[in-house]
Amino acid sequence: MRVLLVEDDGMIGGAVASALKDASYAVDWVRDGGGATTALDSQAYDVVLLDLGLPEKDGVAILRTTRSRGNAVPVVVITARDAVEDRILGLDHGADDYVVKPFDMRELLARMRAVIRRKGGSSGPVLTNGILSLDPATHEAKADGTATRLTAREFALLRALLVRPGAILSRSDLEDRIYGWGEEVESNAVEFLIHALRKKLGTDKIKNVRGVGWMVPKGD
Repeated sequence: MRVLLVEDDGMIGGAVASALKDASYAVDWVRDGGGATTALDSQAYDVVLLDLGLPEKDGVAILRTTRSRGNAVPVVVITARDAVEDRILGLDHGADDYVVKPFDMRELLARMRAVIRRKGGSSGPVLTNGILSLDPATHEAKADGTATRLTAREFALLRALLVRPGAILSRSDLEDRIYGWGEEVESNAVEFLIHALRKKLGTDKIKNVRGVGWMVPKGD
């Protein structure tokens, strides 16, 4: 999944970006409001982490603009503004959650998973198509009664497929969910990861639609 991190503090932004990558998210990090608006206009994201106190354009203005354009991307505000009035302002302008700095990264990741689930219309923490299941908290996949731990990129690819069972994702779609800005896209990475997943989970669990892409089927 792809995350837009909007944070002007270099130390905080670097730490959050690193933790997100460790959790198998593709991360694009911008440090001002103008960069955030440009990124949201040019790229689809699964979730946005948004500071409020930003150069050029503050976070509330970004929220207002994003929602006015019909963009329903989940937004989690991450800010040092802890007054009740600030929380109400952020939520009323379209934020899906509000986290006050300093925060525990484990809590932030859990809140991100929750807003992503709500966007997908799921209440349960585990992604499943009725055949495969994937626990975003543990990176553990289960197929045919057997649980398997996945590498970070195996997890990222399978998560992208399981978010929308039955939908065909192309190579570029999958690369977009595995790699962030500035990360080198390895040759045949998608094919290599799918081969590894099939070896762990079963050859029939991920289907190839020749010339189009890959999918996990909808369960009965």
